Amino acid sequence: MTKIKIMSVRNEDIPFIEEWVAENKVEVELNKAFLSEDNVDSVQGFDGLSLSQQHPLSEEVFAKLQQYGIKQIAQRSAGFDMYDLNLASKYNIIVSNVPSYSPSSIAEFAVTQAINIVRNQNDIQHKVRAHDFRWEPSILSRSISELTVAVIGTGRIGSITAKIFAKGYNSRVVAYDPFPNEHVAQYVEYKNTLEVALKEADIVTVHIPATKYNHHLFDASRFAQFKQGAVFVNAARGSIVDTKALLNAIDEGHIKGAALDTYEHERGLFPGDYRDKAYDDALLDELIAREDILLTPHIAFYTDAAVKNLIVDALDATIDVLNTGTTKLRVN
Repeated sequence: MTKIKIMSVRNEDIPFIEEWVAENKVEVELNKAFLSEDNVDSVQGFDGLSLSQQHPLSEEVFAKLQQYGIKQIAQRSAGFDMYDLNLASKYNIIVSNVPSYSPSSIAEFAVTQAINIVRNQNDIQHKVRAHDFRWEPSILSRSISELTVAVIGTGRIGSITAKIFAKGYNSRVVAYDPFPNEHVAQYVEYKNTLEVALKEADIVTVHIPATKYNHHLFDASRFAQFKQGAVFVNAARGSIVDTKALLNAIDEGHIKGAALDTYEHERGLFPGDYRDKAYDDALLDELIAREDILLTPHIAFYTDAAVKNLIVDALDATIDVLNTGTTKLRVN
């Protein structure tokens, strides 16, 4: 019987794993740890491997996987920047991801957080907790239907985000994408450059993958192109934003605030329990403390539908590689 090692398992994964195992008649072993040099020997004797890895793998780990006959790693996320794909290919290991597990979940979250920033929810809740129930100009906001939204990246998630704003809130939606989608063009105005899209927008929401070409795409010069008082939403990847530059733009009064579901230094922190552990990250502490920032620990995707799809698609990809030598979800 085929044996698959499933690592970095969370409690909410288990019912969906059990359901998949029952349907596919496969033997699995679950482990809550991330794969590392310390535990790589535990994969010996297994045919397949599925991870929800957050930390990079060393060449020693790749070499051991090849030694033990592992031909693939099925990553249970869309992001795969934690893998050195050249190393994986060197050791004949196919890496796959799950490019689309619940785009609606992420889009809905991005829209919600954008509205929370526009409607001053952090400030309002702070005042309520202090028993300050006054209506005053500091918490006065604009109607979402009066605003222009710029959606940067109109793939699976961005297209849904654009549709929610356009059809659900009657907002004017502009977009920038090097590859415009004719279906999305029914309810957005595509702009020829990122700069043109940004300068018109009251809300900027980003839905692009992280690549070596867009590290700190949103830096000081980019934030200077924003419309005065705009709101920024990043539910994509932390590395595309220069966090210090964003905070400077907010401090200077150019940007109203931001909703960040990803953070450029989140690796090793999100998700993690640091209630009784120290970490050394003053920038993260500042993000947490500020009322003009809504910070969440990379949870925009976190719905039961997404968790199920991550499990099913990753394990299906594992079986595909074992049975056919490849998978349509491979990234190297």
